[in-house]
Amino acid sequence: MKLLDKYIIVKFLTAFFFTVVMLVSVICVIDYTEKNDDFIHHNLSFGHVFTHYYIYLFPYFANLLSPITIFLAVVFVTAKLAARTEIVAMLASGMSFMRLLVPYLMGAAIIGALTFGLVGWVIPKATKEIVLFESLHVKEPYKYEGRNVHMKIGPKSYVYLESYSSGSNTGYHFALETIDGTVLRRRMTADNLSWDSTKHVWKMSQQLVRSFRGNQDESLQTIPARDTTLNLYPKDFANTYRLAETLTSPELDALIDNKILRGSDDTDQYLSVKFERYAYPFDILILTFIGVVLSARKSRGGVGGQIALGFVLAFIFIIFVMLSRNLAQVGSMPPLLAAWFPGMVFSAIGLVLYRFVPK
Repeated sequence: MKLLDKYIIVKFLTAFFFTVVMLVSVICVIDYTEKNDDFIHHNLSFGHVFTHYYIYLFPYFANLLSPITIFLAVVFVTAKLAARTEIVAMLASGMSFMRLLVPYLMGAAIIGALTFGLVGWVIPKATKEIVLFESLHVKEPYKYEGRNVHMKIGPKSYVYLESYSSGSNTGYHFALETIDGTVLRRRMTADNLSWDSTKHVWKMSQQLVRSFRGNQDESLQTIPARDTTLNLYPKDFANTYRLAETLTSPELDALIDNKILRGSDDTDQYLSVKFERYAYPFDILILTFIGVVLSARKSRGGVGGQIALGFVLAFIFIIFVMLSRNLAQVGSMPPLLAAWFPGMVFSAIGLVLYRFVPK
């Protein structure tokens, strides 16, 4: 690594760090102002709020705003170099523009690798604390409101509940069906079942079991109330508010596998989050490339105009990410394509812009 590479990388990473600290600090102050009434209502001191909420919210916001902070850091450093004609001197000495990009991409790779580790294992744990705090002090108490719930709990096993009380962990008008292809083989019904948190079993009221062969009833059996286990748990009816964000990558993979097994209709929502985590480091490289391309020319208007343009493009990128995510969640776009679509669009933009940079 040459001295020039180290010079640019240090400037880039330093600018990125201070941009993150300043921008996220401002966002946290605004957030505190908006939620202060809730904190006062629950008699929470600033120290308690800081140590139980904002210490976890800071890295969450840092990751959320990383497209903006990356753009700002790249534009600020590159525009400063261009304003002092340092880039002109580098290119005049025979350095190619692609060679100039190398230290920026190396710095972006460092940030991308760090981001991948954070979003996969660290930030989910922080988000879990954020969700816990908000559920206790900001959000309304959770109540499961699903009706006529159908779940697949095995290759041939399906559960039905007319309603479920999350307060008492009790389900009403329960049915367990065994279906072979399109043929109903067995159906068990019970008025209710409730979760025993000590034994970790379901306490089921008297059951009526009907077994079928073809169109004829084979047997009808009544079973007294008993304890039983099912591939069904209270967590299946728990609050799913930001659930995907609270799961580490291995936990998210396990949840997705379980949802695929059950045939859940919200699987794409979690697949989208999974693929976004893998696409994010590459998006950072793309945004860095565009930032250098945009700010490498010396501007008569100074650095301010280039920083403003960086802000605009970063916000457009975030809008693309949110739009793609929503399209994936409603089934209008495959989750894999949705995760990579913003990067693909901005890659094309970067290649077009590259044609106009000084050589």
